[in-house]
Amino acid sequence: MSTPLLDTLKTPDDLRQLPESQLRQVADELRTETISAVSVTGGHLGAGLGVVELTVALHYVFDTPRDRLIWDVGHQAYPHKILTGRRDRIRTLRQADGLSGFTKRQESEYDPFGAAHSSTSISAGLGMAVARDLEGGKNNVIAVIGDGAMSAGMAYEAMNNAGAMHSRLIVILNDNDMSIAPPTGAMSSYLARLVSGGAYRGLRETAKQLAKKLPKFIYEKAARAEEFARGFWTGGTMFEELGFYYVGPIDGHNLDHLLPILKNVRDSETGPILVHVVTKKGKGYAPAEEAADKYHGVVTFDVVTGAQTKAKANAPAYTKVFGESLIKEARRDDKIVAVTAAMPSGTGVDLFNKEFPTRTFDVGIAEQHAVTFAAGMATEGYKPFCAIYSTFLQRAYDQVVHDVAIQNLPVRFALDRAGLVGADGPTHAGSFDVAYLGCLPNMVVMAAADEAELVHMVATAATHDSGPIAFRYPRGEGVGVDMPEQGVPLPIGKGRVVKEGSRIAILSLGTRLGEALKAAEELEARGLSTSVADARFAKPLDEELILRLARDHEVLITIEEGSVGGFGSYVLQLLADKGALDRGTLKVRSMVLPDVYLDQDKPERMYAKAGLDATGIVTKVFEALGQEETRKVRA
Repeated sequence: MSTPLLDTLKTPDDLRQLPESQLRQVADELRTETISAVSVTGGHLGAGLGVVELTVALHYVFDTPRDRLIWDVGHQAYPHKILTGRRDRIRTLRQADGLSGFTKRQESEYDPFGAAHSSTSISAGLGMAVARDLEGGKNNVIAVIGDGAMSAGMAYEAMNNAGAMHSRLIVILNDNDMSIAPPTGAMSSYLARLVSGGAYRGLRETAKQLAKKLPKFIYEKAARAEEFARGFWTGGTMFEELGFYYVGPIDGHNLDHLLPILKNVRDSETGPILVHVVTKKGKGYAPAEEAADKYHGVVTFDVVTGAQTKAKANAPAYTKVFGESLIKEARRDDKIVAVTAAMPSGTGVDLFNKEFPTRTFDVGIAEQHAVTFAAGMATEGYKPFCAIYSTFLQRAYDQVVHDVAIQNLPVRFALDRAGLVGADGPTHAGSFDVAYLGCLPNMVVMAAADEAELVHMVATAATHDSGPIAFRYPRGEGVGVDMPEQGVPLPIGKGRVVKEGSRIAILSLGTRLGEALKAAEELEARGLSTSVADARFAKPLDEELILRLARDHEVLITIEEGSVGGFGSYVLQLLADKGALDRGTLKVRSMVLPDVYLDQDKPERMYAKAGLDATGIVTKVFEALGQEETRKVRA
């Protein structure tokens, strides 16, 4: 039995030694290996399967890593990782101390730019191309971007800049007619219209070949005539209007089509070129082809049947709780609408959409637009719930400040994936929202301690019409508390005491409350009477509660699933302003995420590593008490 070709390939340099006739076999083996690896680790599957042939062709034609190959977002980069010296670690994807689920500069020289949020590849590629030109280099820069990612404004900003500069840059538009959810807006229909233009493609190619045989001055006139012809047949392409030379569309699974075109593009001396490649998400694996959206991201699964492993749920997922709670509020108030940025299933808005399709708005990968769009609806008396991951809302921060907060518009921000998120790693962690929202005048910021509290916070946001309000909640399951039938609005800026004690006070914001209660049990066992409180609000603070905890306890610990500059900082500011720190016997400590980007792992292990679990809280209390007091307690 012959050795599989993939086993002989350690790097793309090895790939380039093969005859073109063997690339089909390489692609087939690469697809099989990708399916096998992801069945073990879980992760993003459909996007990678759709670019197997494109990945092989790009590494075969271009001199990577000397030629820079940038994958937008990185969901589709698993085949790329297998071909670039990481096959032996591919079954560590998204695991502790393993490969990242996205491209990562620290991981390989074949990853020239780290990604995980969409629509950055063209900007980064243009920067690399300009740097190359300044250095007098000759290498190629290739950015691969999907049609869903192309819906973001940043992609157009970069293309407009590249076209004006006439810089030599290659953009591969991977049109699989699907991003995470069906792409929104005119882009999909526009690309589909280009794909259907068979007569235009044949006429243009014939004209190009004939024109090249003509004298230079005639060729230039012919080129202008060909541009006119393109406008006549297609109405002009927006890519050409932006200054890109458009090539395509071509079948992204046909190596006989891909290879010669990529070689021509590689050898071209012209300015920016866009190659329109049509692919099928999930290509070559029937379960993924038949359910492309479901197989965008998967848990471990059976390769033969495609059946995904289903863990037994102990409690409802926070995302589902949000979606169902919003539905209940919307049944009572027809002004409630839902807005999301290409993440309906990830945020629970898909549940809302099933019952209220005309009140659901998926604006595509366009977080900035989503926020200002919601602000516009708020001016007209509607109650928009803008459901965006904490890490993705960072992309719309100026809009949150300028278009919402300054105007004091009642936009409701539902921040999914707050805190550490596990396998997706630091790019998707919701680490900063309390800090970046809490500093804004007019903003109310809440954090749910459990799934029942989330229900009440949705109700609170629904009734809050005096300005913007945000509530954050984590990825994954709740803690298994009894669920209310209907949410009850909370008093703005009021927390709750969960356990009364006399010496130690733990003030928690968010889902660290469970760990705070575990820590309190251990402290009580060591003779330290401990109070535990749920702040509920990072802004406005419950000043009365905080000052009472400071007055009546020797140690006050704040804990949150966020960075420095958030809730703990606000509490310290309050205590300083009110003179509570002047009492020399009070010891205050803030527990926040460490000042590093934590790599992927299981969330509970990440929080333990960050010191934000019960053990970490107990340790912090003893540190505050000091060595002498610690010895007394332990004695």
